[in-house]
Amino acid sequence: MSSEGPLACPRCAIKYPLQERFCAACGMPLVYAGSSEQAPITDAHERARKIKPQYTGGQLVRVAGGRNQAEAELIQGMLLEEGIPSILRRTRGFDVPDFLAAGPRDVMVPQAAYEPARQLLLDSEMVSGGGVPADALPGIGSPARLLTWVLVALAAAVLVVWLLYQATG
Repeated sequence: MSSEGPLACPRCAIKYPLQERFCAACGMPLVYAGSSEQAPITDAHERARKIKPQYTGGQLVRVAGGRNQAEAELIQGMLLEEGIPSILRRTRGFDVPDFLAAGPRDVMVPQAAYEPARQLLLDSEMVSGGGVPADALPGIGSPARLLTWVLVALAAAVLVVWLLYQATG
């Protein structure tokens, strides 16, 4: 059934004559087996062709953040030019409807690409050298810092109420 021909299965790479339409082994539609380098079909296909395989392993980790979607997409584009895959994620704890581009975004990369991505962003001065902890809240810092300020504000409010009570009593 499979004889050398101009069609090939994109999954199995078995060659077929022009009369065949589907792969006998896996059922995939056959494609022309022309040159291995072909023009990208879509923008997403073009971006996927730029990604270097050595940067695709591991869990996603936060490498940087943008103050809004446009800034995060700029960082994402810089990473893609170096072959580093990335995705954007709305920063945790920021409540804006999904259809708005406002609000901070996390730039996530696979663990294998963390060090090269971090170095690229440090060299371009897109991130600070100190790094931002993963549990940091946008514009606030760590949750412990937020709790400290809430407790200070609560203590100040109790002091003001106590002073007012003393003044009237």
